[in-house]
Amino acid sequence: MIADLVERALSGQHRAVAQLISRVESGSADLPEIAALLAPHTGRAQVVGLTGSPGVGKSTTTSALVSAFRASGKKVGVLAIDPSSPFSGGALLGDRVRMGDHAIDDGVFIRSMATRGHLGGLAWATPQALRVLDAAGCDVVLVETVGVGQSEIDVVSLADTTLVLLAPGMGDGVQAAKAGILEIADIFVVNKADRDGAAQTVRDLRYMMSLGQQRDSWKAPVCRTVAARAEGIDEVVAAIGEHRAWLDSSGVGATRRRRRAEREIEAIGLEKVRTRLDGRRLPELAARVVRGELDPYAAADELLEAL
Repeated sequence: MIADLVERALSGQHRAVAQLISRVESGSADLPEIAALLAPHTGRAQVVGLTGSPGVGKSTTTSALVSAFRASGKKVGVLAIDPSSPFSGGALLGDRVRMGDHAIDDGVFIRSMATRGHLGGLAWATPQALRVLDAAGCDVVLVETVGVGQSEIDVVSLADTTLVLLAPGMGDGVQAAKAGILEIADIFVVNKADRDGAAQTVRDLRYMMSLGQQRDSWKAPVCRTVAARAEGIDEVVAAIGEHRAWLDSSGVGATRRRRRAEREIEAIGLEKVRTRLDGRRLPELAARVVRGELDPYAAADELLEAL
């Protein structure tokens, strides 16, 4: 059954792709089998992350980028990471509403995923969902995070190219630096550039960048857009293409993908350890720590010895 489902997903059937991602999100026992079947078909998609504070126009920009990539004949996947509903635990689906123009396009797959309380602006299952879309033949996968704060910048560990969106009137350059975004951006996008203060925002960014230190030798360009009217989007797409060429020529792309795999392996390993710890000696050891018979470090050592 799983092999048939994967085969249908590999052929690009949207329903099969959706079912696989649902299994990934739910932590299905079939995940190892799914991963094994998908592995030979992954590693081709370009992963582009979009992050920024709430209200800067991430969903509108994502939709405009989808249109631009589709115009060049590319198959596009979108993972829109939404906050979890406090009642159902599911995604609020706000991004699907904004991307309704692409709903009937067979060359676009849009999936909203709930963070389910996971910090960092991403859902825990995002790396595995990326593999599904990659194997399903997506040339580009856009990962749109929830609105980020000062430490919620996990998208940089997942994407080949990270776009950081800002908008005029949403804080000065110092505030941007406080958010920790200067270090993670491969491309800056000043959206809503038709508003007053756009030129000042661009100047603030460039000034702060001159004071900071880039992760690599790549110098992040600053693009101005009005995503609601698709203005400046071609410039952003060109910058994404230039960054990909630099990643390939410099070897940084291969390094980033290896580190991404390392983090994914580590996360899966830790989750397996956590699962095996459940129901074992934890309650007994906790009681001993509370009574002062044992310190937490010694308790942790005993717990791990039980494995």
